[in-house]
Amino acid sequence: MATIAAPATVRPGRVGDLVLAALAPMSWGTTYVVTTTLLPPDRPLLAATLRALPAGLVLLAVARRLPTGSWWWKSAVLGMLNFGAFFPLLFFGAYRLPGGVAATIGSVQPLVVALLSILVLSARPARAVLYAALAGTGGVALLTLTSEARLDPLGILAMLAATSLMGLAIVLAKKWGRPESPLVMTGWQLTIGGLAIAPLTLAVEGLPATLTGPNLLGFAYLGVFGTAIAYALWFRGIDRLAPTSVSLLGLTNPLVATVAGLAVLGQTLNGWQIAGFVLALGALVAGQTFARKS
Repeated sequence: MATIAAPATVRPGRVGDLVLAALAPMSWGTTYVVTTTLLPPDRPLLAATLRALPAGLVLLAVARRLPTGSWWWKSAVLGMLNFGAFFPLLFFGAYRLPGGVAATIGSVQPLVVALLSILVLSARPARAVLYAALAGTGGVALLTLTSEARLDPLGILAMLAATSLMGLAIVLAKKWGRPESPLVMTGWQLTIGGLAIAPLTLAVEGLPATLTGPNLLGFAYLGVFGTAIAYALWFRGIDRLAPTSVSLLGLTNPLVATVAGLAVLGQTLNGWQIAGFVLALGALVAGQTFARKS
């Protein structure tokens, strides 16, 4: 008697891992709205420092555990890749480029992770996953780029470097595993990255004379939800999911940023942008399906 294979299903555990990991880039998608409406203007290094260092110190105080053995230098490497170098480059690029250009450059991260996975992990992503990543970049470009977008060379280099550093951090974290919970490791890396940025902030920008109530609210939101909780969920996802699968979740960042712009800033979308939104969302879903099958 012929047998009929049951249709492939997604494990409930993996769905939960995807949802929790996706909360991180979704929260990062609100950063632009929070920065433009609540934070003091023209303070990228201050924003980077106050986003990383207080959250890291709080997590260290709660966990009361420090790295041991080789995890001192591994934490330093990951802390610089994820925060110490990434945050300043990210804010530098964001201040010199339109949001659409920055989002499009950031959306190539799945392709960077795929290449690094081959070189570092000897893991070759499925071709369909790479096609989904390319489609996602195209969708983000349609969604966010405009004909008036200016292309600042230094801004582009900064965003490419930031995207590559975060991609490398994803692959190295997958290669090295984790000796502690994601929350503990988040505290280590945030503290190291924040301590690296703080002297640069004091030397270049200095401290503001005053901070308003909205300023404090914005920094608190970014530090607690957009950094401490978000990165703990992100590192948990790296531990449980394939590197390319995790990086594809980054497509939720510009999608949420678009929705936030519509809801909070009163922005509108034209036909091409709507098509880009649908294409990026479809690429995200398809990429996760292909990653599961491969």
